[in-house]
Amino acid sequence: MNVHHLELFYYVAKHGGIMPAVRNIPYGIQQPAVSSQIAQLEEFLGVALFQRRPFALTPEGEKLYEFIQPFFLNLGKIADELQGGRTRLIRIGSSPIVLREHLPELLQSIRKKFPELRMALCDGGSTELETLLEREEIDLAITLIEKKVAAEIHSLKLVELPLVLLVKKTSHIKSAEELWKRDRIEEPLICLPKTESISKIFQEQLNRRGVDWFPDIEINSLDLIETYVANGWGIGVSVAIPGKTLPSKVRALPLPGFPPIVVGALWRRSATPLLQAFLDELKSRAKKIA
Repeated sequence: MNVHHLELFYYVAKHGGIMPAVRNIPYGIQQPAVSSQIAQLEEFLGVALFQRRPFALTPEGEKLYEFIQPFFLNLGKIADELQGGRTRLIRIGSSPIVLREHLPELLQSIRKKFPELRMALCDGGSTELETLLEREEIDLAITLIEKKVAAEIHSLKLVELPLVLLVKKTSHIKSAEELWKRDRIEEPLICLPKTESISKIFQEQLNRRGVDWFPDIEINSLDLIETYVANGWGIGVSVAIPGKTLPSKVRALPLPGFPPIVVGALWRRSATPLLQAFLDELKSRAKKIA
């Protein structure tokens, strides 16, 4: 069997289809090439390995995937061992704010210890990043941490951030308590998707106070929430981030009595020297922020 064909099948089976595989294969290859080479593998074996729509492995595909999965899954580990623990590549997922505001300086510090450092960066919310960790598509997530994470995922608490409401600077609202006293809050609520920690905690706290206020606009970025608030679309739910300046047209209202959001690091398996260096640097910077 052609080992390269097996590698492509591994990614197709792991990610649930040819197009998702193309997005995750760590080198450039187009969908037609993957489709053609998978077809060649099926022709060689004389069996169909998966159903295309909806995607599902056939019994033969399941058997082949179970056989090749340990090999391809452990390639990174054996590469690290052969390099004497000096892994050069790390895949990091975080929010756009962290990637833009905090990570560049941290990466410069890590590069001094690992001059051949290579990285792959992606942004996403906490739910999405935890899923990527479970699929082993990233090595480290810097994100909001839920009360519970999957058993196989390690977590490190870095900093706590208070929840805030964002209003337009010209708004007559002076405090969140003014809103809770109303029979009905008329202003549209702008927040992250309901699956995200910030939105879940905010709604839990509203429920405790007997307040009904549900999202009118869901946005997957805190930066975009600020933009929509600045343009008068409603009131936003966000967090107070140390060192971050709000847009000139936006101001923050504290939320007394609301629990803070925990930001931390998530990773799987034992930490490589490179990953441990990142964790140590994150802890050091978190202490300065705190």
